[in-house]
Amino acid sequence: MISVHDYIKLGRVSSIAPSPDGDWLAVSCERLDRDAAKYVSDLWRVPTDGSTPVQLTRGDTRDTAPCFRHDGALGFLSNRQPNEVAPDEDVEKRLQAWILPAAGGEPRQLTDEPLGVVAYRFARHSDRLVLFAPVIPVVDHDEQREVASQRAKKGPSARRFVQQPVRHWDHWLHDDPDRATTHLIACSADGKDRTDLTPDAKREFAVEPELALSDDGKWVAVTRQTPGDDRVLDTAVLLIEIDTRKQTARGVGPCTSNAQLRFSPDGTTLALVRSVRSPITVMHPTLTLINLTSGTERALGEGWDRWPQLGCWTGDSQSLILTADEDGDVPIFRIGTADGLIHRITARSHPGSHSHIETLSDGRIAGIRSTLLEAPDCFVVDATEDAIPRMLGCLSGFEPAGWAEVERGRVPSSDGEPVQFFIVKPKNGPGPLPTLLWIHGGPIHMWGDGWQWRWNPLLAVAQGYAVVLPNPRGSTGFGQAFVQGIWGNVWGGQCYEDLIALSDALEQRSDVDESRIMAMGGSFGGYMTNWIGTQTDRFRCLVTHASIFTMAHFTGTTDHPPWWYLEMGGEDPFADQARFDRYAPVRHVKNWKTPTLVIHGERDYRCPMGEGLNLFEALQYHGIESELLIFPDENHWILKPRNVVAWYEAVFEFIARHTS
Repeated sequence: MISVHDYIKLGRVSSIAPSPDGDWLAVSCERLDRDAAKYVSDLWRVPTDGSTPVQLTRGDTRDTAPCFRHDGALGFLSNRQPNEVAPDEDVEKRLQAWILPAAGGEPRQLTDEPLGVVAYRFARHSDRLVLFAPVIPVVDHDEQREVASQRAKKGPSARRFVQQPVRHWDHWLHDDPDRATTHLIACSADGKDRTDLTPDAKREFAVEPELALSDDGKWVAVTRQTPGDDRVLDTAVLLIEIDTRKQTARGVGPCTSNAQLRFSPDGTTLALVRSVRSPITVMHPTLTLINLTSGTERALGEGWDRWPQLGCWTGDSQSLILTADEDGDVPIFRIGTADGLIHRITARSHPGSHSHIETLSDGRIAGIRSTLLEAPDCFVVDATEDAIPRMLGCLSGFEPAGWAEVERGRVPSSDGEPVQFFIVKPKNGPGPLPTLLWIHGGPIHMWGDGWQWRWNPLLAVAQGYAVVLPNPRGSTGFGQAFVQGIWGNVWGGQCYEDLIALSDALEQRSDVDESRIMAMGGSFGGYMTNWIGTQTDRFRCLVTHASIFTMAHFTGTTDHPPWWYLEMGGEDPFADQARFDRYAPVRHVKNWKTPTLVIHGERDYRCPMGEGLNLFEALQYHGIESELLIFPDENHWILKPRNVVAWYEAVFEFIARHTS
């Protein structure tokens, strides 16, 4: 069994980088700090032959994002104290690039960006380093840190905007020409010869920009955002020839986004995933290849009814290795760039979720793998069809949960469409069991046979519950038509019917106590929990986290309003609020009867806290048994270890009280 206190102590494998010879993986693994107040991270050497891992870095700092330099030295980002540059009183707030020499020795700081490094890449075969870093315009490089410090202490604190977005997830953006903006910087691999490749950058790299560097160090590609015709951010690719600083925009188009940039090892091609959005038809991300010399573009695997997640190229530049959600798993696939044929690599006999995919020098594939019963750890697998992954070490410290079991199933919905689900429950546990229906967020997402660091069903199973993880309409991995079922202002429609059909089926199972079923969800899952509360009283209790309660009023408070219009089918909440709100829980709250726990993070700007406050007041006004749990220092997710403990303890106490 596992408790929430055990859970927060587990190692969290977060990223990997294969060594040039393929003999080992550099792995970043998070762990609880000595005060159990936050997560820090170390680097580990994990041999690909399965021998014992060795810890490379130590200390209560964040050592993350490993990347090998052309000479075999290991780069990483860290907020550790400087050892060769001037002291920085705010060093813990910023990351810099560091290097571990290939011959061994102590880490050495490589960059000294005044406001820190956002992301970086070394060229695999040349003396080149590129990075993203915040830069205050019209302020000398040597004065940036002091200017930023004084502004933070003395203000002004005003924010002024001329366009959306003004916020993103948990932080404010800005239009102020005197504030720092993210720039693309090029250096030699030792951090010298610093050149700003985008000195006039403003908001183009403000929202999660991506960065790729060709192996020969000649080309850098970044994602650049500008408002589209629908006011949603279009994401084009900015290709820069570093030596000449010549810039070319690729993938520019109306309502178009490009992501997951990967240069081929031979330096001829850039692969990416492209999406074109429409309020009528849900986007279908597709692979695209761009020839760096001619600029010609070619779609790859257009007929594949899946959403590809690019991993890497094969060493011969003839194929791409990728993952995709498929029927509740996240397998590894290979697609040939010449013929477009798709081959599944990981065997169906070994289901699970795979991510952070990299190729080794001998052609094998490495990455991070997990299941619902196994925490994420490193693996290697042969690049052949029906290959079985081999796990490497156990940095998580978690032994597979032999005390729990997972069952997959499908039930027909009201329209006959099969709806897939998982049940995680105590192994050989006494039945019938109190049962928790956990609804995923997104809504375009999927519960898969993979570990969840945010909502982990094993913690509930250890409490004696069965946990049902449904994949209703909108879930990925079941075809584009299934995803389309959530697009537009139809959230309370067929998706709700799918969940009710599943609930009907659950009540017929001998291992489920039909009188003790509850429902809960976060984000879209929180919305759906709210909608359930207004449509039925069949559940014993509800837990709604980071939810949406209003629909039209939510428009102006979420961090990306134009995307909300798009997701709602392009409908106008200002012209016809009644139509826009036809599936808004607020309009039907008088029907609510079920006891409810409302949870929200105060720094959540995607689903702002006002939604939770509105819901709580509506329930209180109508005399519904309800409780409110607020985390002032958390955002859309609950991330701090002690808050994680408080979240689970509050949820389990509430559920136990209402299902006993």
